[in-house]
Amino acid sequence: MMISLQMNKFLLPMKAHYFLFNAGTASVVPFMTVYAKQLRFSSVTVGIIYTILAIAGMLAKTIIGGVADKYQCKKVIFLSSIMATGLSFLLMNFSKSIPTQQKMRFACDYGSSVMDTCVNNFNITDECAVEMITSETASTVTCKLFCEINNQIRNTVCNSWNVTEYCKENSTELLSFSADISMRHTEKLGDCVIFRIDSVQFANRQVLYPYCPRDNSIQTVCDIDCDSFAVNDLVRVPTIKMSYVYSTDSFWVLLTFFSLTWISQAVVVSIGDAICFEMLGDKPNKYGYQRLWGALGWGILSVLAGYLIDFSSEGLGYKNYTPVFVLGFIILLINFINSYFIKYQQRHISSNLLQDISMVVTNLRVVVFMFWCTFVGMCTGLVWHFLLWFIEDLAKVRGCDSHEWIKTLQGLIMGIQCLFGELPFFFLSGWILKRIGHVNTMSLILLAIGVRFTLYSFISNPWWFLPIEIMNGPTFGLSYATMASYASIAAPPGTEATMQGLVGAVFEGVGVSLGSFLGGVLFQSYGGAIAFRILGMTAFIMSLVHAGAAFWLAKCDVRGKDMFARYAAPQDALQMVESRQDVVQ
Repeated sequence: MMISLQMNKFLLPMKAHYFLFNAGTASVVPFMTVYAKQLRFSSVTVGIIYTILAIAGMLAKTIIGGVADKYQCKKVIFLSSIMATGLSFLLMNFSKSIPTQQKMRFACDYGSSVMDTCVNNFNITDECAVEMITSETASTVTCKLFCEINNQIRNTVCNSWNVTEYCKENSTELLSFSADISMRHTEKLGDCVIFRIDSVQFANRQVLYPYCPRDNSIQTVCDIDCDSFAVNDLVRVPTIKMSYVYSTDSFWVLLTFFSLTWISQAVVVSIGDAICFEMLGDKPNKYGYQRLWGALGWGILSVLAGYLIDFSSEGLGYKNYTPVFVLGFIILLINFINSYFIKYQQRHISSNLLQDISMVVTNLRVVVFMFWCTFVGMCTGLVWHFLLWFIEDLAKVRGCDSHEWIKTLQGLIMGIQCLFGELPFFFLSGWILKRIGHVNTMSLILLAIGVRFTLYSFISNPWWFLPIEIMNGPTFGLSYATMASYASIAAPPGTEATMQGLVGAVFEGVGVSLGSFLGGVLFQSYGGAIAFRILGMTAFIMSLVHAGAAFWLAKCDVRGKDMFARYAAPQDALQMVESRQDVVQ
């Protein structure tokens, strides 16, 4: 195979777009699910959100693709969507956690005063948070307490602590004060974490060392707000049932920002691919050479973004995503400027857009192709939205120090997916498709998905994901090139954006949405390992079914070859007629 290293200057801005757009989105999009997890949304809720996003993306791709073809405004929509994606990243930083509360029990006796988590049958579920708190022996934490009060507590505060403002009966409904906690005295006993209070301070600046008479000990439940994220997060629980989360402002704000991101980037991808194929003219097999720059951008920036999140979150107890939101916006702003200089003009116009598209999609081979896109979309949705979630769950089992390096590992995983998986397969995609044809490639892709997901289901050490992610090359890089080139060759002249949007709509709107919803349910019910194993086994079966369907279609001699030869670029059409190896076969 001869490889030419000569750079086509006409296509250079398109290559730069793929690099910059994927670099910008790699800073944010892969971390959206775990960002939602940090905001305390459940896996089912996240799955429902991504189901909605996929359907919204499907409608946007189809409708806006049709508008772009009809009114010949691809570039205007393309540039507007790039800018909208960048702005949505900045808005995402204003998402809110679902409503929560932080409560502890305050207890005072003759020996000491303490705060503890033994309140309202609360159980500690995050052992890593406990370990982080109890290991901070050199620090002091200040907490504001707002406690329920009764006459016994009021008398103790008035007479034993000499806080006169509480001496009048019914003087106040809450006992409010600040407490200094020395972390070296914090310990875990059974299911409770106990914090010893060194001193308290009231609103009148009165500082004292609280104790209570031996015969008049008190205890009460308090809302707390500490200057330590780790302490607050330890006892933070939702104030509403998960079934009511869909009525909260937090859910709708997150859904709005995520939707803006997903719709705008979906339009950029479909319109961008249509522009690219028109620029390639009669050489659609060169698409992989353009798209590989996207894999390069995604691979480099995903590693950098993961490290940046870990670096900016050091000592915080939570992950700070603000730097990557800003980074993504800056890169997409540069991409907007670059894409403005893409020299593109729509050359074909469809006289009857609906009729041309309907003639293609009713072909039996295309129907099989659409079913293939749906299943590949399901598997891709599970990877996109729950792989990082699964990695975090496995990392917690390995030890609490995983919190320090988990985003770096996730970034490395995405880097390998792109640099050692997608990039070489985008580069080789044209050669592979010419050698074995689209249909045989599709069957092999399903087989590769089965192998990849089955390996996931047996992993116990998250670092073992690194070598497996090379398989992202055939399962996504090659499958994406196959879908895009198939759609381009099958599209009648003047319907390129509509056809790319339609295929993308089936892939994301149907496939990814189903994968997102199913993944959320399976993760909550059975865990990540079983979820990937079920889809992996299904992929093996689908590979055999697809190969059988292709064999049956060929044996029945379905005469769809001439139609597709007519829609292909001249060189491809000639090869299809001569070799009878139609692109859809």
